Amino acid sequence: MKISVIQPEVAWENKSLNFQILSGILSPLFNKTDVVILPEMFNTGFSMNPEALSESSSGETFLWMKEIAESGNFGVCGSYIFKENMNFFNRWVFVSPDNESWHYDKHHLFTMGGEDRLFKTGNSRLNFSFRGVRIAPYICYDLRFPVWSRNLEGSDLIIYAANWPEKRRNVWNILLRARAIENQCYVAGSNRTGTDGEGIVYSGDSMIIDPKGEIIANAGTKKDCSVTAEISMAGLSAFRNKFSVLKDRDDFTINI
Repeated sequence: MKISVIQPEVAWENKSLNFQILSGILSPLFNKTDVVILPEMFNTGFSMNPEALSESSSGETFLWMKEIAESGNFGVCGSYIFKENMNFFNRWVFVSPDNESWHYDKHHLFTMGGEDRLFKTGNSRLNFSFRGVRIAPYICYDLRFPVWSRNLEGSDLIIYAANWPEKRRNVWNILLRARAIENQCYVAGSNRTGTDGEGIVYSGDSMIIDPKGEIIANAGTKKDCSVTAEISMAGLSAFRNKFSVLKDRDDFTINI
């Protein structure tokens, strides 16, 4: 499978411009990749204005994702602000070219940014299969909590969609590799660049990491771009069988 991580400069609270920017980055990937990974709140930036920016399941962002997935013949995923039953969620959505979809609601809301006061916490993890790869998604602040990300031999690819500030880029770089190593998984992290409406600067550092913790694709910093890498399920299986760390893991129960 080929996976592509997208690193855009997100326009603050401007959905139409962001769709235009992303469409320009994505069009060269049509029929050339299997999964396209967008950052957290890719259509607005990390905004605490859910009343004005939230959407329903048939909103403009979902429809844009559906059109892009069909045109590109790939799965496309990322998070945006979602409203359901009068609650707001930071919801990660995956849309396939066959119009299947899955979603995950952010569990660890960023308290220092006030996200917990406006959004409802998601309490379910997600694992699903697409084109023979088992995928588990998480969002930004989730990266800091290894128990929530723990692979119970049900995932081959872990995805982190983020708006991760430049001043903490060292943490982002270290923890992405740690999650790959401890879970014996491929890990893909998508982060934005530019400066948001709150004056927070983002460096990017989007990357794809193999199960040994080696970076196999790196978008670098400060630029709009995409990076693509091929991940091998046969290679992953062989590595897990040869060096079977997960069989010696500690058992635990997550209390929610």
